[in-house]
Amino acid sequence: MLGTLKSVAVAPAELEGAFSEGIGFDGSSIDGFARVYEADMLLRPDASTFQVLPWRGENPGTARMFADILLPNGSPSLADPRDVLRRALTKAGDLGFTFYTHPEIEFYLFEKELRRDRPVPVDSAGFFDHVPHGTAHDFRRAAITMLENMGISVEFSHHEGGPGQNEIDLRYADALSMADNIQTFKAVVKEVALEQGYFASFMAKPMAGEPGSGMHTHLSLFEGDTNAFHEPGAPYQLSRTGRHFIAGLLRYAPEFTAITNQYVNSYKRLWGGAEAPAHICWGHNNRSAMVRVPMYKPSKGQSTRVEVRSLDAAANPYLAYSVLLCAGLKGIEDELDLPPEAEDDVWNLTERERRAMGIEPLPASLDEAIRTMEESDFVAEVLGEHVFDFVLRNKRAEWAAYRDQVTEFEIKQDLRRL
Repeated sequence: MLGTLKSVAVAPAELEGAFSEGIGFDGSSIDGFARVYEADMLLRPDASTFQVLPWRGENPGTARMFADILLPNGSPSLADPRDVLRRALTKAGDLGFTFYTHPEIEFYLFEKELRRDRPVPVDSAGFFDHVPHGTAHDFRRAAITMLENMGISVEFSHHEGGPGQNEIDLRYADALSMADNIQTFKAVVKEVALEQGYFASFMAKPMAGEPGSGMHTHLSLFEGDTNAFHEPGAPYQLSRTGRHFIAGLLRYAPEFTAITNQYVNSYKRLWGGAEAPAHICWGHNNRSAMVRVPMYKPSKGQSTRVEVRSLDAAANPYLAYSVLLCAGLKGIEDELDLPPEAEDDVWNLTERERRAMGIEPLPASLDEAIRTMEESDFVAEVLGEHVFDFVLRNKRAEWAAYRDQVTEFEIKQDLRRL
């Protein structure tokens, strides 16, 4: 449920039975799936996700499929994150919408060995830098080739702002396919890194003083072939539906932040500057805002969209896209009013100025995010009781373990002084 990829190998001769009957496994051995007395569960592969794995080049080759998780009676498991997203997409479909996403995924590439328990970036390049014969350049080319070979389209790639930091943007797709693609993307990036003698990390803030790794995601709703966010002549060509959708994102942002930013470390990125959004506001081309309306192209109404900038690369995409979609749909259903846009760099405003403008902060820590989420009927409804309770238990345990640590900062700051 935290987005960690699990797998089981199946021989080709057993595949027919896997489709017809499912593959039995002990659900109680996977944290968050089932209690001991509910242990028997089934995996049923989703044939539409079949792809040969390019990095498993032996003959005969190896392929992969994502699987749905079922109870013995064949009903969907309440613990399946793919089914959480599928339920959210069904709700959108009932309202006449198809939900598309387009993520910009950032990550760091490090030397294989730590130095003094610290990661060592593979280069010291910066934003958009082209380094001749650069490790990151060759790495991105190899990773993109592998992704394209698996049918995952890549739109852009470049070096990001931090040393060893890279970004690869996936071409838009329906949200369930994209969530599967993100999971595949992470596996491919890590495989290519290992092949080249490095390791890749999607940790939100792996190095102090350097930019964190986000997963800015562009969202759009379509009604058939029509972009529901597009209205010619409206400000930024953004329709009433689009404005209500953004209002829903802003209204429920504090409640779903524990899902989109699920680790203690996530809040080091959100509150660490470097264009990470820490306040609940929206703006046109304002990169300090949590929600941005990208510059529109007058000749391309289909490209009207909104960008959520608070997600980090460590989020579980199935759960994250579920809460974002449902928050936007609530905004549409309840016709929520969109507050005035933030035109200034929100980070450079004083706290008093932000309050005067009605701009509230996102949770400042995992603890605060948990406390806000546990009071949320909205998130409980989207995730379902089982997933909701597990995430809260898991995150409370993480916060308790973190709170118990004595950090290097405290030792340096206080050991000899006090």
